[in-house]
Amino acid sequence: MEIDFSSWLGLALRWVHLITGIAWIGSSFYFIWLDNSLKPPADPKDKKDGVGGELWAVHGGGFYHKKKYQVAPDHMPDDLHWFKWEAYATWISGFLLLCLVYYYGAGIYLIDRAKLDLHPVDATLIGLGFIVGSWIGYNALCKSPLGKDNRIFGFVWFALMTAATYVLCQIFSGRGAFIHAGAMIGTVMAANVFMVIIPNQKKTVAALLKGEKPDPALGKTAKQRSLHNNYMTLPVLLIMISNHYPMLYAVPANWAILAGLCAAAWPIREFFNQKHKGNTDHRYLVAGAAGFVLVMLAASWLQTQARLERLANVGKVDDAAVMEIVKTHCTACHAKTPSHESVDTAPLDVVLETLKDLRQHAVRVKAQTVDADTMPLGNETGMTAEERALLGAWLEQQKK
Repeated sequence: MEIDFSSWLGLALRWVHLITGIAWIGSSFYFIWLDNSLKPPADPKDKKDGVGGELWAVHGGGFYHKKKYQVAPDHMPDDLHWFKWEAYATWISGFLLLCLVYYYGAGIYLIDRAKLDLHPVDATLIGLGFIVGSWIGYNALCKSPLGKDNRIFGFVWFALMTAATYVLCQIFSGRGAFIHAGAMIGTVMAANVFMVIIPNQKKTVAALLKGEKPDPALGKTAKQRSLHNNYMTLPVLLIMISNHYPMLYAVPANWAILAGLCAAAWPIREFFNQKHKGNTDHRYLVAGAAGFVLVMLAASWLQTQARLERLANVGKVDDAAVMEIVKTHCTACHAKTPSHESVDTAPLDVVLETLKDLRQHAVRVKAQTVDADTMPLGNETGMTAEERALLGAWLEQQKK
């Protein structure tokens, strides 16, 4: 019996990452909603006790009465739940997945030798440097005078992340660059929980247990970091699924495409934040949708220009020439009986042994081999740019 441990480990890590990510983001969204939905307490005693807001809710057949203290209650309850392991488990599983797919498989998914002919160790160290540097830079920015105004901070942080993504796209493959941008944001979010939010809450609890009055600044700082995390959630979710869409990372100015989609996510998140406060302004949704459409049009225009350039530089390609390219670079894996030592069955059941097969799977072949340069994996067979152009031209000619 043979077991593909790498694939099974990848599946397990992705599953864990998805589960813990849902738990973390779900609790984050819930508390942002709760915070924005609180009403002034009706009971004068609650106001006297320092309750800043309350909310009645019903779910699953039960009624819930929630109260939020402006700083903290006058005494600590015996059982206090901490929301932290969701964030830690999400980051740990994501980092392990990053190591397995992009560092262990750096030659396949991370390194683009057309940009920089990096050694896998060097590529890994560069990636880790960006991840660590994101937290150092973000934390310093929060503590600077710019951190006092969330709007100014947001613009500056967005500009810095856009610049970092641009640099990453000049070093790594588009897919590898995008996933590192996501890892940078995810690291900042998890570090906010681990380095600021939870420690500040622990300091508040410790003060109460000593009979001292907690410092209100601790809660204010923790709340600010939580708000930052709230707005970074939609971009990091987008990046998590971006590797399925070469139309995002395999086009010219891919860094700008990602920045545009992340910018479009801001008004969508703002719409829900405002809605929780009772301010339903659909202009935010319209702005977010309009931003998405504009980015879609820009990316599609870039793809079209690349296609027209390819057709202009390559004449008519005959069937025999294109099948020779396919047999050289594709059919070792994409065959009824693959000859590649690591492949037992054709990936995704895509068999490319005949012209009919190639025409049947033309959209997938074009997306993965011509538009994205992701096939063959790690360019194991040494497929040249000229061969990709010929294949792309032939696929375009089939539409006529």
